[in-house]
Amino acid sequence: MNHLLRNIILVIFLFVGMQAYSEPDHPEKEKAGLDVTELIMDHVADAYEWHITTFGHTHVSIPLPVIIKSDNSGWHIFSSARFEHGHAEYQGFYLSPEGNNKGKIVEKDASGEEVRPVDISITKNACSLLLSSAFLIILVLSCARWYKQRQGKPEEASPKGFIGLIEMLIMSIVDDVAKPCIGKNYKRYAPYLLTVFFFIFFNNLLGIIPIFPGGANVTGNIAVTCVLAVCTFIIVNIYGTKEYWKEIFWPDVPMWLKIPLPIMPAIELVGVFTKPFALMIRLFANILAGHAIVLGLTCMIFLTVSLGAAMNTGMGILSVVMTIFIDFVELLVAFIQAYVFTMLSAVFIGLSQVEPHHVKG
Repeated sequence: MNHLLRNIILVIFLFVGMQAYSEPDHPEKEKAGLDVTELIMDHVADAYEWHITTFGHTHVSIPLPVIIKSDNSGWHIFSSARFEHGHAEYQGFYLSPEGNNKGKIVEKDASGEEVRPVDISITKNACSLLLSSAFLIILVLSCARWYKQRQGKPEEASPKGFIGLIEMLIMSIVDDVAKPCIGKNYKRYAPYLLTVFFFIFFNNLLGIIPIFPGGANVTGNIAVTCVLAVCTFIIVNIYGTKEYWKEIFWPDVPMWLKIPLPIMPAIELVGVFTKPFALMIRLFANILAGHAIVLGLTCMIFLTVSLGAAMNTGMGILSVVMTIFIDFVELLVAFIQAYVFTMLSAVFIGLSQVEPHHVKG
């Protein structure tokens, strides 16, 4: 496992070294003032390259693979470096500078209008998902290896350090979430709940780190939270018991609430879809808001430059202190949001494991 971890890290650093490039900025496109809204949206949005840092007018980024299919010319695979940070066109494709497709790869059709090709490129968020998944698998397998080597040696001490932390988190999810919320069938769903918790928690932590391989807004992307919510939705409704579906379509309420107008069945059926929707929006909004607050506080330093040295110094100190404070709060939020998503998923799964009343008795 140590050799595997070392080789993966070596490949990552080689990839960074070979793919990093710098490009001159275009002074004629610079704006007189700082647009805070645009800056925040650019940082939390997905991108076709992984921006590392900026030295003066030189941007250092890691270009990522572009994989698109045009209706006119078929499939194209090339590096996003061809776009020169959005200032160049390649094979008729370019990054749209404005409009609904801003920042997306587009081309011109026969009528001269912008159209989007089929785009399955490895973007910044997709790359971060691959890296975080690889790191998470390595960490979990390292813990599993420790327990495997410990078999037959009960006299050895309990795990400490990182392995002890992972064991504490696993026992917390199993004993405090899965068992109380799901009941006797908790072992069947524990692997899913643990996977969801560690996936969200690990990506939340990576999102707080401002340098590569962190900084990607993965769990603040509604597409990612939507997939997680859909997974919970599928598990809840596919493995729901007959009594669960009976309570939805024929709940135990007065007959006038079911016939002639199915008021309660309609409400219950809407609830089937609002539960995963709440999961999706809760995680997306909280993580996105956290990133936006940190960026907004940082921008205070640059917004107060024109107010004088004294005001800028005071607001700069306040901005740094508040940013550090919010970063610590984000560490807490990273755990809380992963825990809440896992707990609500367990609650919804538990509600779908309804047993007949005579079995309960």
